Formats: sequence, C-alpha cells, structure tokens
Amino acid sequence: MKILIRLPNWLGDVVMSTAFVAAVRQLYPDAQVDVIIKKELSNIAPLIPGLTQIHSFSKQEFSGLTGVYRFGKKLRTEKYDLFFNLPQSLSSFVMGWATSAKKRIGFGKEGGFFLLTNSYKKPVNVHRVDEYVSLLEQFSGKTLTHKQVKLDAATLGPKQTNRVLINFNSEASSRRMPVDKGRALLNQLTDTFTNTTFCLIGSPKEAEFVSQLIIGLENSDRLENYAGKTDLPGLCSLMAQSAAVLTTDSGPAHLANSVGAPVIALFGAGNEHNTAPYNKQNLTIQRYGKLTCEPCIRNSCKLYGVPKCMELLDELQIINTLSQYIDHV
Repeated sequence: MKILIRLPNWLGDVVMSTAFVAAVRQLYPDAQVDVIIKKELSNIAPLIPGLTQIHSFSKQEFSGLTGVYRFGKKLRTEKYDLFFNLPQSLSSFVMGWATSAKKRIGFGKEGGFFLLTNSYKKPVNVHRVDEYVSLLEQFSGKTLTHKQVKLDAATLGPKQTNRVLINFNSEASSRRMPVDKGRALLNQLTDTFTNTTFCLIGSPKEAEFVSQLIIGLENSDRLENYAGKTDLPGLCSLMAQSAAVLTTDSGPAHLANSVGAPVIALFGAGNEHNTAPYNKQNLTIQRYGKLTCEPCIRNSCKLYGVPKCMELLDELQIINTLSQYIDHV
C-alpha cells in the first residue's frame, strides 16, 4: 500500500502532525508513507520518522488552484492508495483530487468535500494533535491511544546544562513578547542565573526584532544572538542539547517539545488547550490568566494595542520554573 499525507502549512502544525504520521505507520506498518510539505519547511521533513518520499511544494512555482492541480497531477504515476488531507483548505482538496489517489480522506470544509472520497466531521474543542488523529480514527474505525509528537534531531554533542534558548517571537503580535517586557525579563534572567548563557533564536525575518531586544542589556556577555543563523534541523539539535527552552506560543515551542527539550511556554493570545506543545513531560504552560479577555484567538490585540496578557506575565514565576532545569547560582 502507498499512502500520501498532505502536511499542514505552519511549522507548529507540521510538528503536531508527526503524531498523525506515527499513527498511520502504526495502523499500516507495511505501507510506504510519503508526504507533501511546503517548500519553506521541507528541510524538517527528514526528521519525521518513517517517511519514504518527501514531495516539496512551492506556492510560487505552482500558484493558484491551477498550480496545485498541476502539482497533484505530477504525482499520479505514484498510484497512491490513500491520500490524507490535513490542511483543510480548498487548494489542498484540489491537490489531492489531482493525484487520483484511490481514496482521498479529509475533514469536509470550505466546499471541497466533494473532492474527497471519504469526508468526516472535524471534532471541536480538542487539541490539534487529537484533531488530526481523529481523522485516521474515523476512517479506520479504530481508536488510537498512544500519541506522541516526535522529531529525530541529530545529536552534535553532550547536553549544555548552562545554556538556555529563548524565543520571544511569533507570527502574531498578540503572541509576541513586547520589547520592554522582553528586555526586563532578560535582565532578570542574567542577574539570577550568573553561570548561564541565554541564546536568542528566530528566523531571518525575526532577526531585527531580536536585535532590538538585546541592545544595551546588562550582562550582554552571556547573551548570544542566533536569530537568522540556524536552519530548522540545526535549531532542533540546538534545542535537544540545551538545558531548557523558554518560548512564546509559536512553532519553536513545538519543535523543542518534539525533541524532548524542557519547555516553558508563555501564552498570551491562543488557547493552550488546543495548541500547546503536546508532550506533557518537562512542559510548563504559563499565562497571566486574570484578564477577562483571556484567552482570545486574535492575531493582534484590539483592546490594549500591546498584548497586556504578555506584559503581565509573572517574571518571578518564570524564573522559579526555569530554576528546575539550571543551576541557580
């Protein structure tokens, strides 16, 4: 049997979908499992256990519905038996239809359900990982109990017990650490943990924000700027070897969780019951939790301008949690 999975389009969702890939491998142990992934994220796909082929999809090269149709049609020669669609967009429905896979399975949404052979109802108010796996459960009629989000990060050396990675970035401003709050927190961290190096991470387009955060800070000799200097596999390795990762609700939070790093996830907007890192071991979720608007799902804060839920995070609580993983000297 040959199975093709259309992975989601965002980094955090791709990481969460690894539990779905593992569940497919569990149900179909002898099948060839291939994936379609957005080109910008394709270098992380080799870290997903159990894949045979990785089809990289570029929206620039295959734009619009005609483009996704052309891309899907290219895969007809593979003669896939099953196509699982995770993004739930019309373009992904069209792509699956174009592959001519014998069965095309997905949640019926955005008018594209008629392009599927097997359309199911998406569960509500469940974690994204459970949502993805429920698609396979509804199709197979089997209940899957052991779900784990996992990437295989390369180990480049021993664990650095005096290094903490920090990610204050997010695509949405409502989930991003405000600059003044981030600067104050960094100063407190370097004052408290005097033998620890704090490495700030981020994508190339987040590098300017990270540079703003660290200009003129105290103890700058123990702050390192990795923003824009790592690819996704390299970042996974860095996370796996660090004492802990302190991060906003974002793709890197899921990356760190997937490679077994201790994670302290700071939530502003966003609902941790649906999109928090999935593996519970060495995971701490922190939010302010006293505003009547929490949690919202807006990408920007319409009420306060700057997300007050992030500004009011308890710095002492963050330090106390981090002290579980690094020496407090």
